[in-house]
Amino acid sequence: MIKPEVYTKNQIEKLGNTLIFLAERLEKPSKTHLLKLIFIIEEISIKKFGIPFFNLRFDVWKLGPVSKDLYVELTGELNLLEPYIIREDGNDSTLVRSKKDFSDDEFNDNELHLLSEITERFKYCTANERINFTHKKDTPWYNTALKHGVLEVLESGKLNVTNIEINLAEVIAEDEIKTALYNSHKDFLAQSSSLKS
Repeated sequence: MIKPEVYTKNQIEKLGNTLIFLAERLEKPSKTHLLKLIFIIEEISIKKFGIPFFNLRFDVWKLGPVSKDLYVELTGELNLLEPYIIREDGNDSTLVRSKKDFSDDEFNDNELHLLSEITERFKYCTANERINFTHKKDTPWYNTALKHGVLEVLESGKLNVTNIEINLAEVIAEDEIKTALYNSHKDFLAQSSSLKS
């Protein structure tokens, strides 16, 4: 059984303000675009700094990687992110707009720079281009799907969704210092979360 994710106030504020940041800088950002960018931000943060940006769980889906909780939030009625964004259901996509101004209170300078860098890099990419970026050979999505024997059925469309978690620590497996930072950060977050429950 998968343990349910419980989010801290800081995690929700950081995710909400990241979505505001992206919504303010992208033209008509769709749910799919944002789901992809959230994963890309997380992956690149771990690669660059050894520390997760959001500390979200991402699973292997056909059009993934996807944070299931964020997908549900952006697909159904807004709950956690209601103070931050507005969802607009269109004919063929769900668009997201900011509900209030961006607040940088939850971000350090490196994180703000990373957000700007990724926004500029992927600003004009289509959803398919972002999917291709996250599905390339030797990416965490590809490696996890291959390791668990679901790559072929996902790519063929015979399977859309799995509960297989992507281990983002693999992107820094060769770097002992970043791996130590990553593990320490995850331990700290787990301990903090247990104290709050």
